[in-house]
Amino acid sequence: MLYPNGRLIIFAKAPTAGKVKTRLIPALTAEQAAGLSQQLIKNTLSKFTAQQLLPVELWCAPDSHHSFFNDCAQQFPVVLKNQTGSDLGARMENAITATLKHSKWAIIIGTDCPELDDNDLEHAMLALENGNDAVIQPANDGGYVLIGLKQCEPDLFRGIDWGTSQVFSQTRQKLNDLGWSWKQLESRQDIDRPEDLKHLNIAIS
Repeated sequence: MLYPNGRLIIFAKAPTAGKVKTRLIPALTAEQAAGLSQQLIKNTLSKFTAQQLLPVELWCAPDSHHSFFNDCAQQFPVVLKNQTGSDLGARMENAITATLKHSKWAIIIGTDCPELDDNDLEHAMLALENGNDAVIQPANDGGYVLIGLKQCEPDLFRGIDWGTSQVFSQTRQKLNDLGWSWKQLESRQDIDRPEDLKHLNIAIS
């Protein structure tokens, strides 16, 4: 592996109908939304494990015991971990904190951005290797699709209006307030709302 001292954390939720991609309902049925979630997770794992650039961890919600996650661990070279925390920010903070105990740096992504690719990941890794404290890649809707850190500052994940168009701007302000050196990558389209489905290049069954 090119970056054995780094880690890629992939956040995923068990693809249970009615509990995932709920903002795509009723444009999709609950079953279609769950099926799409499965496809997005597997596509993400396939894409980011194929080149063996760095160790990959799949952080699972509500935990790693769902049969789908066990299938993923059989199919892809990933380590399963359990997400913990009361909200997305707490879960990300806990995952980053735990991972940095045995890694030089960590990058965290979700599975909702099919546009995210190896080039984006390499740019993020190089940003951290070349001295930046953090790297972040915004989403077109005002969130972000990737964040990479060398240390975990809890304030980065607290007081954020998760799920809104303010997430990236609030996080950017916190990075500036910390006085860290950080790099912003080119924005990407994620798939959260019905209007995003036109950007999807995956067949929905």
